[in-house]
Amino acid sequence: MIDSRDVRKLNAGTVFALACLTFPIDACSRADGSVGQLPAQKPAAELAPGPAAPPPHRLTPAAQVGKLLFFDKSLSASGQMSCATCHDPAHGYGPPNGLAVQLGGPKGTSPGLRATPSIRYKEFTPGYLDLLDNPDGFSLPAPGGGLAWDGRANSLSEQAKAPLLSPFEMANANPADLVARLRASPSAPEFVRAFGAPALADVDLAFSKVQLALQSFQIEDPSFHPYNSKYDLYLYKKPGSELTAAEERGLKVFKDKETGNCQGCHLADASFDDGAPAQFTDFSFEAIGAPRNPEIPANRDHKYRDLGLCGPLRDDHARSPEYCGLFKTPTLRNVATRGAFFHNGVIHSLEQAVRFYNTRDTRPELWYPTAGGRAKTKPDPDFPRYGLVTAQYVGGTVQKYDDLPVANRKNLDKQLPLDGRAAGAKEPMTEQQMSDLLCFLQTLTDGDLPAAVPASGRCAN
Repeated sequence: MIDSRDVRKLNAGTVFALACLTFPIDACSRADGSVGQLPAQKPAAELAPGPAAPPPHRLTPAAQVGKLLFFDKSLSASGQMSCATCHDPAHGYGPPNGLAVQLGGPKGTSPGLRATPSIRYKEFTPGYLDLLDNPDGFSLPAPGGGLAWDGRANSLSEQAKAPLLSPFEMANANPADLVARLRASPSAPEFVRAFGAPALADVDLAFSKVQLALQSFQIEDPSFHPYNSKYDLYLYKKPGSELTAAEERGLKVFKDKETGNCQGCHLADASFDDGAPAQFTDFSFEAIGAPRNPEIPANRDHKYRDLGLCGPLRDDHARSPEYCGLFKTPTLRNVATRGAFFHNGVIHSLEQAVRFYNTRDTRPELWYPTAGGRAKTKPDPDFPRYGLVTAQYVGGTVQKYDDLPVANRKNLDKQLPLDGRAAGAKEPMTEQQMSDLLCFLQTLTDGDLPAAVPASGRCAN
């Protein structure tokens, strides 16, 4: 459940924008003292909001400008990248491909450092705190909240700054560089209509209005929070909400503390406190020991380590080893549509991600490299091929947790199924339970996105 105290931790601009979803546009159009009026737009007809979504509404002028900016490639150094390049509406505002990291920069060839998350369903994300109350109501306060894999942005407005200035994303050298491009862009006339000519003349003011506009678009436009998946219909007992037998069993595995235990971090229930729909995250940070990803060019430097909360992209916890290796728990909404999983995109299918959770400890040789030993010319017939490592070794030592320094491994999550059980021990989930869990996870796909697998065959019975 979402704790009402968490909602109060949202920044004032976000709280105001949420209010604009409910109240008439005239009550919100001049929230910052400088927003003018733009012609009304009809709600997007192609996106039917679900039972928990706000009612259709007109976008405020700031949000209408934000929509233009979101798709404006001329704001990037390459002229080839916009926010929508990595956050494609046709893919739930996630990446349109399965790359571990996306390419950007001045020539569109610079690789990033982390997998690109979806920016759908961020409206209830609280700002980062070292001791955030967990919305499950019983877990002790711990690091939580914030946007990005390391929670370093406390609002959508603050988050927008990072890709605009990142050298491997839109690659503006500084705010003045971005504003110069904005002045020459096709978005400039509407920007002036919304915020006034003085706003565009002043670099600092213009840059802040760009951030505000992008935040307003993401908060107000219903396509960022449709809540119209099959599971939403089920949760609110709407027509078409009946889960198949396999999906029902998968939901039980999802919540079962002795098998899947996904509910331990990915909360599947609506809040009774403030009416927030199920977010499928508790906004917490966990260390799961994801294998090092050789697909990321930065990892060619063996000294380079991405340790999440303690760096390298945030430095305020660099001297706090208890935070090293912890990354934000993402929402599982639309998880079946993704092509890259975990902070480093090392996993490329939902089934493989589920199997990692089930066998990281019991079959670590499937996920981490083996040092020494000899690879068999041909693996045994019963050797699993679903892992990252498809060679079967005789002898040698498995380099478990190869992307997490030994000194930080005490930070690893101990919740089942990642409970550190011995290699060769019984796995938490059976093949049937994993199959059912995958069927349930497909019910979290929004109604405007293609379903990964139809509710037929194995997911029907």
